Amino acid sequence: MNLPTYEAFDAYGGSQDQGLDMGQLLLNAYEIGDMINQSAEVAEFAYWKQVVDQNDQVHELVKQFNKAKELFVECERFGRFHPDYNAAKDKVVAIEQQLGEIECVSKFKAAEQAVDDMLHDIAKEIAFSVSETIKVPSNDPLPKGGGCGSGGSCSCGSGGCG
Repeated sequence: MNLPTYEAFDAYGGSQDQGLDMGQLLLNAYEIGDMINQSAEVAEFAYWKQVVDQNDQVHELVKQFNKAKELFVECERFGRFHPDYNAAKDKVVAIEQQLGEIECVSKFKAAEQAVDDMLHDIAKEIAFSVSETIKVPSNDPLPKGGGCGSGGSCSCGSGGCG
């Protein structure tokens, strides 16, 4: 398979002598993937995932959670005016809290967050090496910093919106 070779351009739009071999770029990406998979964060995540998967109490609570969630979704169709809405919602929250209180689940969630943070940091490093204005998606519902998701001015120019 022949992968295209992309030429690098200097700041003035002129072509540089050396091209970028997409095959080499992909090999480097696989190397980064291998380094990530060999990291302490991924090892910790894999360990706690296995512990959670083998925990009978977690399995039972997950079954209860799924049933409670189904009932809540049914109630949610009618909104808070459904007679069982609050009870169904409270049950989902209570089971979710019980799950969070199990040590292996809380450690698994922490390990999962550590892997997510590491992947986001790597994505930012790659993106910002191309341009400081590239948006890097995150799983964080409350983004930090002054980016687009936190009320920063992305599409309104330097004068702000309005």
